[in-house]
Amino acid sequence: MGDLKIGWDDVLQHLHPGTLVGALVYLALFVLLALVLSRLLRTTVHEVLLRRAHLDRTTMTFLQQMGIVAIWVVMLILYAHLIPVLRSLGTALLTGASIASVVIGLAAQSTLGNVVAGVAITLYRPFRLGDRLQVTAPTGTEVGNVDSLSLGYTTLRTDDGRLVVLPNSVAASQVIINLSASQPRSAPLPIAIRISRATDIGAARELALRTACEAVGESAVLGCFVTRMDDAAVTLELRVRSPPQAAERDLLHSKLLEQLARSFAASGLDARDGQRASFS
Repeated sequence: MGDLKIGWDDVLQHLHPGTLVGALVYLALFVLLALVLSRLLRTTVHEVLLRRAHLDRTTMTFLQQMGIVAIWVVMLILYAHLIPVLRSLGTALLTGASIASVVIGLAAQSTLGNVVAGVAITLYRPFRLGDRLQVTAPTGTEVGNVDSLSLGYTTLRTDDGRLVVLPNSVAASQVIINLSASQPRSAPLPIAIRISRATDIGAARELALRTACEAVGESAVLGCFVTRMDDAAVTLELRVRSPPQAAERDLLHSKLLEQLARSFAASGLDARDGQRASFS
């Protein structure tokens, strides 16, 4: 028992934050915790966007990025406060903080300008994810869809697959033509899904949303809602963005009906109590 106690005390001594081994162990723990929290935040935002289609995807993506940055900053502050060496260095570093801030500010002027412009774009929303923009680039006039919007840059994907990376400071200062805003907006395309009361409604909604995202893209899916519930069946309504042309609308409706039928048949959700799921 004495040897065991001494061995345990040695382990605790090596794991003290004041030792090199302890500092490395705590660094690994804080990095792991930050990675887990960042992954959890991404998963939560993704689930919220699937369940609440009325939320703006651009704003939610921006808030997700800000949350991830905040997680890493908080982990860094807590780690520096825990390690005695880093805590003692804080007083010495405070003397040169004003000079360092000025130097860093001048060196990162363009980067900070991109971040501020990204905040302005998120607040005023002149364009969103999926919008079709016409911008002026060194290669001339470029037209593409907004593929991603980060703190510093907006990325457009052109029709031939090229990526146009646009700094947010440039996007906020130059004249950009939002072609999506001038396109006619049609009513959402609704698809009724009738399932048995014995079917798991939540699983059916998730399957319908996942199938629609694979068919038309996540940005075009508006949501899936329960619109009717009686003694025998439940009716869900899947809503997706519809093209303005009637022929394309009918083609999209037919495509979704076929893929929904296959997905429900493969998952086993199309038959409960002898009643098969129907789509219209």
